[in-house]
Order: sequence, then structure tokens, then C-alpha cells
Amino acid sequence: MKSLSVFLKTSMTLVFALFSLLLMAQSKPNIVILATGGTIAGAGTSATGSEYTSGQVKIDAMIDAVPNIRDLANLRGEQISNVGSQDMSVKIWLDLANRINTLLAGKDVDGIVITHGTDTQEETAYFLDLVVKSDKPVVLTGSMRPSTALSAEGPLNLYNAVAVAANPASKGYGVMVVMNDEIHSAKDVRKMITTPVQTFQSPQEGLIGTAIFGQVEFLHKPNGKHTLQSEFSVEGVTSLPRVDIVYACADMSPDLIDIMVKAGAKGIVIAGVGDGNMTTATLDAAKKAASQGIWVVRASRIPIGKVLIRGEVNDKEYGTICSDELNPQKARVLLMLAMLKKRSWEDMQRLFVEY
Repeated sequence: MKSLSVFLKTSMTLVFALFSLLLMAQSKPNIVILATGGTIAGAGTSATGSEYTSGQVKIDAMIDAVPNIRDLANLRGEQISNVGSQDMSVKIWLDLANRINTLLAGKDVDGIVITHGTDTQEETAYFLDLVVKSDKPVVLTGSMRPSTALSAEGPLNLYNAVAVAANPASKGYGVMVVMNDEIHSAKDVRKMITTPVQTFQSPQEGLIGTAIFGQVEFLHKPNGKHTLQSEFSVEGVTSLPRVDIVYACADMSPDLIDIMVKAGAKGIVIAGVGDGNMTTATLDAAKKAASQGIWVVRASRIPIGKVLIRGEVNDKEYGTICSDELNPQKARVLLMLAMLKKRSWEDMQRLFVEY
């Protein structure tokens, strides 16, 4: 009888413990981490050297390398790609967007974290901001130092990104970038410095929040339409129209516009000087391209400030589009999506003001 009593007590203790663990698991949010590669998954031969190769570490190993990260949420990882973000492609963008929309449509996923290289992270973030169809949090993160480097910041960035995605207050903020203890909106974030960890900044609107050792605080809502407010969709889309970027400079040659058109570009973004300006000959070439059905967007090579619709250039007269707040690379993203549908000049210009 005594043995039976001990057995029953032990069994009840184990059942209670298992039940408690089950309740704890159910009380934590469910976050999926989608890995695309980048420096955060990079590895080098020296902890103090600058040479490394991106996309060497798989997502499960990355998660296991972050202490206490599973205390924040129930986690699972998926490997979407494993490339340096200089090789990020439209195909990966479309695969990523469709996978995110599928995951977030389910009740068993509360948020998404994406590990991504920093070179084109702002472009991927903005693309997803326009095509994700959910108000659940989607967070991109990465690192400036590979996993093998001295003081690699990737693990803490990943920890903070999961903390943001798991936080109920993150709902409705659109796609975010979490790096270096800061939360940035997809529209405004820009890579401003080549190699330091404080590379990402939001010079127009400022960062939207902070994430410091998992403690999340939001400061303001992002500017512009995004996610559920967005009119764009990539459901069933297998490719995007070709859009090229040309960098303006003193004595710029107009034949660069002609070369892009002949090469098959359906849209051109000009990273203009100052307020989206260019040489008179280049502006005439842009007008000619626009008259042939090529969308031409005037952006600026200057990192901060708007391009004015009614500045030195009368965009409607030339048939060009003003990028408003978007830098050249984000203007390219918006133009590619906008060109999936036939539009008037007025409708196209509206998009660059609203998004």
C-alpha cells in the first residue's frame, strides 16, 4: 500500500508538472523565424578579422546560440534562403511574402521574425510593408558583424527582434527593423553607414521605438500606408517589372536613360542631385522615355529630405513622377509593384505621396 501511495503521489506530481509546462507553452506567443542568410549567419576564420562569408549558419543553430530566447516565445525556424543580401532577388521577395501571408493567416502564429543581411534589408522591409496582409508584427533583423566575430551583435539583435514580435503592443505597426536596440519603420529606415553597428537610422521621421534587452517601448506610429491599408498584392505574382536606377552627377550623359530603355527597363528611377534634379539633356531624355510608356521617377541621392512635386521640374509636363520621401531604392520597390496595374499619371503620383 505504501508503495502504491508513493507511486500515485509521484505520478500526480509528474502530471502536474507536465500540465504546468503545457500551460506555460500555451501562454507564450508563437513566433516563426524565417532565415534568408546575411552577415548574422556569416562566419569567418578570425574573430578579429574583417573577412567572412555570409549565410553559413543555419537558423536552428542561430536560435540555439541565443541564451533565454525561448523564454520569450514558442519558436520555430524556417530557412527561406541563405544568401548575402547583395544577392537578394525578386524571387526571394515573392517567396518570403507569400510564406509570411500564409503563416500569419493561421491562428497558431502570432508574429514573424526575418533574419536578413543589412545591405538590402531596408528594401526587403519596405517591399513586405506593402504586400503583407496582416496587422501581426513582422520584424527584420541582422547584424553588422558575423557570428564568429569578437562582440558579434547578432544574438542580441535576434533576441530583441523576437521580443518585439512577441509583444502584443507591436500589432499594427507594419513591418519593422530591429537593430542596435532600436525599432524602425520599414518606410523610413535607411542604412546610413557602411560597417558600424549603428548603421540603421530613420532620418525623416525618427525611430518608432526601442528594444533594450527585450524591453520594448514604442514612441510613435509609422508614417504612410502599410500592410492591411495597402492596395498591393503579390498573390499569384511570379515576377515584377524591371526597374533600373541611374545615379545623377555633374555633366551627366543622357544616353544612360536610352541604354536602360533599350536594355528592357519598364521603369527608371533617377537618383537626382539636390531636389531630384539632373542635366537638361538628361531631363529631355527622361521626357522622351516617359512619352514611350516608360515610368520615370525623380528621387534624390541626398539621404534626407523630400523631392518636391512643384520644384524646378514640372513633373506633369515632363511625364515624370516625384518620389516624395522615398529614397531611390525604395522608390524602385514601389514602382515595381505599382506597375503591376495600368495607371494614369495622377494615380501613379498619388501612390508616391500616400506610401
